[in-house]
Amino acid sequence: MMRAPSPPSIFESGGAPAPLTGRSFFKMTGSGNDFVFFDNRARQHEDLISAARIGALCDRRRGVGADGIVLIDTDDEFDFGMRYYNRDGSLAEMCGNAALCSARLATHLDIVPATDFTFRTPSGPVTGRLVDGTPEIDMTAVTESRPATDIALEPGERRVGYARVGVPHLVVLVDDLEGVDVETRGRLLRHHRSLPNGANVNFVGRTSDRWAMRTYERGVEAETLACGTGTVATVAMLNAWGLARSGLAMQTRCGVDLYADISREGRAPVLRGEGRIVASGTIVDLPA
Repeated sequence: MMRAPSPPSIFESGGAPAPLTGRSFFKMTGSGNDFVFFDNRARQHEDLISAARIGALCDRRRGVGADGIVLIDTDDEFDFGMRYYNRDGSLAEMCGNAALCSARLATHLDIVPATDFTFRTPSGPVTGRLVDGTPEIDMTAVTESRPATDIALEPGERRVGYARVGVPHLVVLVDDLEGVDVETRGRLLRHHRSLPNGANVNFVGRTSDRWAMRTYERGVEAETLACGTGTVATVAMLNAWGLARSGLAMQTRCGVDLYADISREGRAPVLRGEGRIVASGTIVDLPA
C-alpha cells in the first residue's frame, strides 16, 4: 500500500493524547483483511494517528488485532471520507478491502443509502454501492501496466508483471501456490531495486479448477489473507498474459472470493467482495 503524508495530529502540535479507554470501535473484515474502524466524523480520534497507538490497537495478542485502522471522516465535497493506516502507522493511498468495508459501515451508520455514493480516499474519490447486500466499489484505474519485467525468476515462477492500482503491485505467476515461501520471497521482491517505492507482491496460480492468490503486503510487512487492489492488478495481468478473462472471481487466502472486472468500456475497474462487521465494542484497558 502506497504511503501518503499523514494529516497533522495533536502529537505534532505538542498536545497530550487522550486515553484509548472508552473509545467505541467496529471490528471489520474484508475477505480476511481485518480492520479496526473509528467513526471520526466529529474528529475526536485524530490523536490515534501515531505508529505507537496504531501498533497497539493492531497487536493481535495485546490489542484489538488488525492489519490496520480506518477513520471515517466528514467531507465537504463527498458523502464521507476514508483514511486507512497500515499497522506500521503509515497512511495508505488506497486499500480495496478497507474501501469495501467503509462502504458497508457507512450504510450501517446511515451516512449514505445503499445506492451509489462517493467517498474520499487519499488516492481520490471512490464510488460505491451495495449489490444484494455485498459492497462494490469502482476502483482506481490500472496504470503503468507492464506484463514483463527484468526481475529474475526463481524456480517455479513463470512470469512477473507490474501494475499500479492506486498503489504499486508485482504479480508473480507460479506453478505451486501452496509451496511459495511468501514471507521470504515476498519480502525480497517487495524491496526489489527496480522499485523505488517498493510494491505489494501478489503470487497467483491455479488451484484445481480456479485461480487463487497470496499477497505479501507492504506496510503490514507480512502475508495478509487478501488484497483488493492486488486482486485488480492480478486480474489485469492474467488478462494481459492471455490466461484469464477480464472479469474474474479470485480465491483469497482465507477462501473468500473477491470479484474484479477490468473490462468495462470507459469505466473504472470494479471490485466486489466481503465487507463484514464482525463486532462493535468499547476499549476498556489498552495502554498506548
